[in-house]
Amino acid sequence: MFKRLGVTVLFAAIAAAAMGVVPRGPRATAQSPDLVVHEWGTFTSIAGPDGQAVQWRPLTGPADLPCFVTLLNPNSIKLPPGGLPSIKATVRMETPVLYFYSPSEQTVRASVTFPQGLISEWYPQPSMAPLTRIAWNNVRVTPGAKENFPIEPDGSHYYAARETDAAPVTIGGQQEKFLFYRGIGTFRPPVSATIDGEGRVAVKQIAGTGIDTFILFERRAGRMGYRVAHAGGGAIVLDRPALIDDVEALRGGLRDILTREGLYPREAAAMVETWRDSWFEEGARLFYMLPQSAVDAILPLQIDPTPVIVKRVFVGRMEIVTPEIESEVASAMKAGDQLVLRKYGRFLEPISQMIQQRVTGAYDQQKVDSEMKRVASQSTKATCTAPAARSNGTASNQ
Repeated sequence: MFKRLGVTVLFAAIAAAAMGVVPRGPRATAQSPDLVVHEWGTFTSIAGPDGQAVQWRPLTGPADLPCFVTLLNPNSIKLPPGGLPSIKATVRMETPVLYFYSPSEQTVRASVTFPQGLISEWYPQPSMAPLTRIAWNNVRVTPGAKENFPIEPDGSHYYAARETDAAPVTIGGQQEKFLFYRGIGTFRPPVSATIDGEGRVAVKQIAGTGIDTFILFERRAGRMGYRVAHAGGGAIVLDRPALIDDVEALRGGLRDILTREGLYPREAAAMVETWRDSWFEEGARLFYMLPQSAVDAILPLQIDPTPVIVKRVFVGRMEIVTPEIESEVASAMKAGDQLVLRKYGRFLEPISQMIQQRVTGAYDQQKVDSEMKRVASQSTKATCTAPAARSNGTASNQ
């Protein structure tokens, strides 16, 4: 069915299929009094001129996962000519990991549904081929077990998530410290952000979302600054930070915030370490802490038997295109400065499209397409299985 669908109707068709034909496991009927589940993850988006998230190509970018992580089978869906990296969405769901804590060995089932999105990567192998739902049956939670996790010679930020006290989990012979998955979505993030006439960042949130903590970060020409603010669930206006801060201080502050949100200290440290480069790269971005009720609405989770505690801590990341970024990219496009253009990687296309709307003559689609292809070409390691040979259950690197 999916091979006949164009990318413009891809998400709608997948969502309909998930509601109609994807098998559902029975709802949990028992509770495990000593099982605790924690999860962290990130929703990444880019604010457009009106502050709302714009469409972009989240799967374009350098490879950042080991080859044993599985990529969605490209044969499962109808793809544009550029393949999976060409799919557009409003949100990149990055690296949710599910940790399990128990004093004794037990077997559980876990499933996550993404009604407004598509599951694109995962490990260990689930019990069913994911589209909008991923399910792992017979997850053996084995506290104290000897750890024999897969590892590859090339470095990856993936491994940082293992540095916790969680119990190892085993599924079908594959062992890991967590259940890992990623995806792309078409939903509207609960936050919008614009730069007002005075150069401040005006933030609004969907009524009832209840977001309190915001962090405005900016890095430019090697200097960085940040500002932490509390909105109490409402709108807030933030002055842009002076670029005089230290990134280690921000990392420490983020670990403290994530711990207050409910993560264990080692989990918070693992999350910050996972994103130690990407979160603090050149540019301007707004981080916000999503209430668990918002996460549950976007990404329903089911564990059977029901844990005594489930804590989900997700960070929203919204890229903000400042006047300085617009000016730099516009000048680089005119001059053909590939080094500057490459710096913005997967965010280059939406930034360039905003420039097209605001700066006459600055936008050159051919240059953008050329640079995006360069970025996309880095997304497959030579050591990984070629895309044509990949299938569900076959290792991949995206």
